[in-house]
Amino acid sequence: MVATVLARWRMTAPAFDLPTALEAREPPEARGLARDEVRLMVATRSDGLVRHARFRDLPELLAPGDLVVVNVSATVPAAVGARRAEGTPVRVHFATRAPQLDESWRVVELRSADGARPARAPVRERITLVGGEAALELVAPYASGARLMLACFHGEGSVDEYLARHGEPIRYGYVTGRPPLAAYQNAYATEPGSAEMASAGRPFTPELITRLASRGVLVAPITLHAGVSSPERHEPPFPEQYEVPAPTARLVAATREWGGRVIAVGTTVVRALETAARPGGVVAASGGWTALVITPERGLHVVDGLLTGWHEPEASHLQLLEAAAGTSLLAHCYREALAHGYLWHEFGDSHLILP
Repeated sequence: MVATVLARWRMTAPAFDLPTALEAREPPEARGLARDEVRLMVATRSDGLVRHARFRDLPELLAPGDLVVVNVSATVPAAVGARRAEGTPVRVHFATRAPQLDESWRVVELRSADGARPARAPVRERITLVGGEAALELVAPYASGARLMLACFHGEGSVDEYLARHGEPIRYGYVTGRPPLAAYQNAYATEPGSAEMASAGRPFTPELITRLASRGVLVAPITLHAGVSSPERHEPPFPEQYEVPAPTARLVAATREWGGRVIAVGTTVVRALETAARPGGVVAASGGWTALVITPERGLHVVDGLLTGWHEPEASHLQLLEAAAGTSLLAHCYREALAHGYLWHEFGDSHLILP
């Protein structure tokens, strides 16, 4: 099924090459911008129009009675140095807990010591983690793939305690310098658990959230702990842990009843809300693990609009964006983003898709 979905996607995805000049290599603050001063492209599906703005213009782009749903998962320091049994240094990215197993079982990705490329190790190999006080036993490939592995952690204390002492944020090769963990946190993040930042929400500031509230735009939380998204692979998202709390479910229902729009901040929010959706577009309080993959054929049942970043060519998230924007408008947006020099990746610019 995954192969079928990806084969179909490659036929319809916006085809483009991402110039290295459009890779955001550092946080906007290092470029002299506030978080909410990144660029924002606004695309409206009803008329097909595209406008250019700044993220701080968001309150004026939404209407009183709209609901903005954010992911309050906080980024954990999920990258650690390690050494293979034969002595080769590697880097381990802790992706997520393993569904239905205790917390010592983790899904991990091995990469080269500089983090620049994937690494491979055989099943049952024991890898010594930095500090020498802990190790990982690689047990099996995860989800029938070749990149992620199911591993068992051996050490004093919990995995989270170990990462708090020795971990760093996951950084990919396009990032210059070593931005601290704080650079990978959203302003409203409260629940540690994401291997990588739910980056669509990074431009929000406390002041911007206050302006939204002053305009009558509601804000509600969900939690979805995001795994790793290796830049070399364009896979459908793996199962992730989520929670849609009852107050948020009630706000979604009320917003739809009075004619407001439900605006998801990021693909993680879309995945959580659509997982919790029931027939007829009703959202119920829900939690656990979601394996939902949203395609244009499946469509969106609850979410009306989407705030997101810019995704790489053939990234599986583009299927979800096509469900939100439609094929032609999405392709138009990406042509515009390339032509106008929008920046990609977690420190880049933003994209608002409205119905």
